Order: sequence, then C-alpha cells, then structure tokens
Amino acid sequence: MAEVSNVRPLRRPAPSRQPEPLWREVLGSRLRELRRQREEKLTETAGRAGISPQYLSEVERGRKEPSSEMIAALAGAFDLTLIDLATLVAEDLRRHQAATARPGPRPVLGNTALRGTSPGNTAARPASRPAGPVAMAIAA
Repeated sequence: MAEVSNVRPLRRPAPSRQPEPLWREVLGSRLRELRRQREEKLTETAGRAGISPQYLSEVERGRKEPSSEMIAALAGAFDLTLIDLATLVAEDLRRHQAATARPGPRPVLGNTALRGTSPGNTAARPASRPAGPVAMAIAA
C-alpha cells in the first residue's frame, strides 16, 4: 500500500509578480553602484579589497556568493563597515519588496523569541527554548 504524504510544493510567485532577487544579486548591484559613484575601475577597487578584478566582476554580476571575509574586505575597500554595507543591501531589498508587494497584510517580522507578539501586544510571553548547546547558539 502506498503512503500518503503531507509534503506540499513551495508556493511560487504569481506570474504577474517578479520573484524576489537573491541577496548576492542585490549585493553585487550595490557594490557596482558604489564603485561607479567613485568612478573607479574594477582593478582599483579589487586591488584595495585584495581580490582579483575577475572575481569582483562576478560578484557584481551576482554570479558568485562571496564569503563573509570577502564581503568585509569589499566593504572596507569602500570605507564602509560590514553593517553599513549590509544595511544598504537590506534597504535595496526593502525597496524591491515594496515595488512588487501585493496589497494585504504582511507578516510581522521581529524577535522570533517572543511568541504571540504583534506590534500592539505588550503582554508578550517568552518562547520556550531548547536546552543545551542549541539554546546557547540561539541566545547568541
């Protein structure tokens, strides 16, 4: 006898709605914009970051997923902190989301350690956390 599974396919965006861009694509676009604002060549920026111009080109085109060390080096090449660069990328993602969002309620983002919370709910109760090393990783 065959078993019945509760596995459901991932929801795909409606045909009229563009898919959400990948973080690496938005990061690459932001890096290219920063480089062009400074009117620099790939070789100049790549040299300051300590990477090859070819690698920087692939990152800017969203073809490569740079490591956190590479992202930090690129941020430093633009005299930015890692948080500054991440904030710029997050803002770009928010703009894209706002431009393609459908009307209706949006999920509340925030501290997932509190359950039953909403922006107006002040009586939040802490969620139970697993014991052991996992709890330490979550707390950090």
